[in-house]
Amino acid sequence: MTERLPDWITTVAYAIMPWVVLVTQLPWIGVIIQLLVALLAVLIVHRIGTAILLRLSARLPFSRRLVRYGHRAGGMMVFLLIAQVILRNAQDSLGGIALARHLGALGLITALTWLGVRCVRAVTHTIIELNPADSPDNLQARRIQTQARVLGRIALVMIVLIGSGAALMTLPSLRQIGTSLLASAGVAGLVVGFAAKPVLGNLLAGMQIALTQPIRLQDVVIVQNEWGHVEEITGTYVVVRIWDQRKMIVPLQWFIENPFQNWTRTSSEILGTVLLWVDYRMPLEPLRAEAERICRDAPEWDERLCLVQVVEAGERAMQVRVLISAGDSSRSWDLRCRLREDLILFIQREFPEYLPKTRAAFERSRTAGA
Repeated sequence: MTERLPDWITTVAYAIMPWVVLVTQLPWIGVIIQLLVALLAVLIVHRIGTAILLRLSARLPFSRRLVRYGHRAGGMMVFLLIAQVILRNAQDSLGGIALARHLGALGLITALTWLGVRCVRAVTHTIIELNPADSPDNLQARRIQTQARVLGRIALVMIVLIGSGAALMTLPSLRQIGTSLLASAGVAGLVVGFAAKPVLGNLLAGMQIALTQPIRLQDVVIVQNEWGHVEEITGTYVVVRIWDQRKMIVPLQWFIENPFQNWTRTSSEILGTVLLWVDYRMPLEPLRAEAERICRDAPEWDERLCLVQVVEAGERAMQVRVLISAGDSSRSWDLRCRLREDLILFIQREFPEYLPKTRAAFERSRTAGA
C-alpha cells in the first residue's frame, strides 16, 4: 500500500511547479520583457503626446476632434505594431510563437479598423458642428450635413468590410474553403450577387443621394401621399417624420427609382391656396381688401403674394381662390387656416346673404284640378 506524502512536500511541490514551468519556457521571458517595456513606453508617450497635440490643435477643430476621437485607437495601433515587430524577431522555435504572431496580426488589423472608424466619425461630427441647421436660412447647412452623414456612413461600412476581409484573409483555412467553393461552384458568385443586391443597391443609392441630393435633412417631402420632414438619412434607409408624429422608414433605393415631392429642394418658400364658395352676387373688391388686410396682420405672410381670383363658376355658386405665399410649408399651412377662418367670419358678418344658397322656384299648375 502506497504511503501518503507529507503535506509539506505537497505544498512545496505546488509552490515550485510554476517556477519549473517558467524555467522550461525561458526563451519567452525576453519576449515578455520587451513587450512590457514597449507597453510602458507607449503609455508614457501616448499620455504626453496626446496632451501636446490637444494643446497645439486648440484652434483647429478638425485636428482637435481627430486627436480626441482617435488617440486611444492610435496608441493601441502603435503598441501592436511594435509588438508585431518584437514577435517577428523572436525565435521560430518558441512554443506558440506562430499563434502569438497571428493574434498580434489580428489585433493590429482591429486597431487599424478602429482608428479608421474613429477618424471618419471625427470628421463627420466636426463638419456637422461647423454647419448648424438651426438657422432660418439653413439650405446650405442641410446640404453639407446630408453629404457628411451619408458619405460618412458609407465610409464606415467600407472600412469595416475591408478590416473584416483582411482579418479573415489571415486564416488559411477560410482562404482554402472560399477558394474551393468558388472553384467548384461558379454559381456561388451569382447567388451572392443576387443576395447582396439590396445592400449594394442601397449603398450606391446612398452615394448618389449624397452627391446629387434629391433630398436633404429637414426637407419637406410627400412620400406615398404622406407629408413629412426628412429626419434621418442612414446608409440603407431614410426616416421621414410625418406631421402626426409617425415615422415612415423608406429604403434609399426607393428615392432613386420612384417619383416624390420635395417642397424645399431649392428654397423653403412656397405658395398656398384657400378656396371659398360664395354666391354670384358676392362683391369681390371687399373680399380682396379683407384678404390683404388679414395677410398684412399675419406673422406667417412673407409679403410676396396675396391674390384673390374666381377660378370656377358652378350652377349654384362661384369658387374664389386666395393665393398666398409663406416662408416655408409650416407657415403656409398656418396662414391658410388663419385666412380661411377670418374670411368666413368676414362673409358671415358683412355679407351673410351672399353665402352659397340653393334656389328653387315653385309654379302653380295650370290644370284646374291641380
